[in-house]
Amino acid sequence: MSNDPVPAGEPAGTGAPTEALAQLLRRSARGDEAAFAEFYDATAARVHGLIRRVIRDPAQSEEVTQEVYWEVWRTASRYDSNAGSPLAWLMTVAHRRAVDRVRASEASHRRESSWSGRNQPVPHDETAERATTALEAARVRSAMTQLTDLQREALQLAYFGGYTHREVAAMLDLPVGTAKTRIRDGLIRLRDALGVAR
Repeated sequence: MSNDPVPAGEPAGTGAPTEALAQLLRRSARGDEAAFAEFYDATAARVHGLIRRVIRDPAQSEEVTQEVYWEVWRTASRYDSNAGSPLAWLMTVAHRRAVDRVRASEASHRRESSWSGRNQPVPHDETAERATTALEAARVRSAMTQLTDLQREALQLAYFGGYTHREVAAMLDLPVGTAKTRIRDGLIRLRDALGVAR
């Protein structure tokens, strides 16, 4: 192990100077997988550590770390060295993703708690309920085929995948407003296809 001092401009704990990380990002933006792998190796421990501190859950932390690097791979060309170091940019992406996951998880927990508080079990006919649920699912599947591919993809991520509008936008590489519009338009079309009154 080397006892050399950390070179000037090298972020502590990354093992790579700022300019080297910037160069790896530029090469990654051009599709250089080896450069991206090197960038990942130099930064992953730090990114995962930050995400783990925010989220706490180990499995979700690993998922979000993967999402961060997927986003970096897709958006490396957006990195602007004038706006800050590559590590600062990366950590901002990681922190934003981790906070979004915590918010989504908390919102989901609140919805579940609220729903279970309002919906105490009542005696019912399980066979009739299963038949009704199957019919409703078939109606929804049929109605989903009437959406455009773009609307269907956005709705599936938001409502069946449980992702926030911001996460849907990032996964589809869209502005948040465009993702929201696709989801809203898809819901309107789905409601019309199902014959639900406004």
